[in-house]
Amino acid sequence: MASINEVRFNGLLRFGRCALSNNTLTTTSSSSKEDDMRILIAVLTLPDQYLRRHFLRLIYGSQNPEGAKVDVKFVFCNLTKDDQKVLVALEIMRYDDIIILNCTENMNKGKTSTFFSTLPEIFNETNGNNVPYPPYHYVMKADDDTFVRLNSLVESLKPLPREDLYYGFVIPCGSMDPFKHYMSGMGFVVSWDIVEWIHGSDIPKKHVEGPEDKVFGDWMRWGKRGQNRFNAKWSMYNYPDPPSVCSHELVPNTIAVHLLKNQEKWIHTLNFFNFTRDLKPSKMYHIS
Repeated sequence: MASINEVRFNGLLRFGRCALSNNTLTTTSSSSKEDDMRILIAVLTLPDQYLRRHFLRLIYGSQNPEGAKVDVKFVFCNLTKDDQKVLVALEIMRYDDIIILNCTENMNKGKTSTFFSTLPEIFNETNGNNVPYPPYHYVMKADDDTFVRLNSLVESLKPLPREDLYYGFVIPCGSMDPFKHYMSGMGFVVSWDIVEWIHGSDIPKKHVEGPEDKVFGDWMRWGKRGQNRFNAKWSMYNYPDPPSVCSHELVPNTIAVHLLKNQEKWIHTLNFFNFTRDLKPSKMYHIS
């Protein structure tokens, strides 16, 4: 444990990088909106999680990342109840931020596979002459108990490749080697070419069932994809309570905090990052 702790806290805010390419990565900037990074964050959730979706809309709608266009969508399988068909339809009419997959809700029987396989059918086929390709440079699959700080995510991705990229919090928790196993489901990122590969390859189709983040890592290994791998430890981590080898205290240079299972943990996290600092003074309210 001593060696793990030394790695964890001596390099706490260092962004672990490991790639098979020897090319030097440089950050580029452009004033052109067409050149801005495009990111899709897909929050996998359940149809009945109405309050959680509304809360996350506040969280992500209150952030304004610079130099990137970030779309947040909520993803779940087919609706099964009459109330869902009304309430979810109202959400779509109001927010237009929901993707309903043609599947039955499940934990480890292919929801992730269905999601990634469906994306090119949704976005490539609607790609008109005036719409840039790819529709997104990166796709992030995130849990609905993860808080992603969008500016930190964007800044961490800016110098990275936009092809064959697999990025996240590497499992096992004690490892800093992104090729060790796979990236945690708290929130991992892949480039659009990997999304298209999943859509067309037989490898994901033949290996669907099992712990889905581990299964995803199997696809990458068997298909020799995701050769540009980036370990975002320890800027991504589990909430500090309960303490574990995957968690540490909240720190300023955070990209994502996972396992925010209740309101108390969310409020503590938002207060730590002074999330409401941009609230403008007004005679209409007083919040001390």
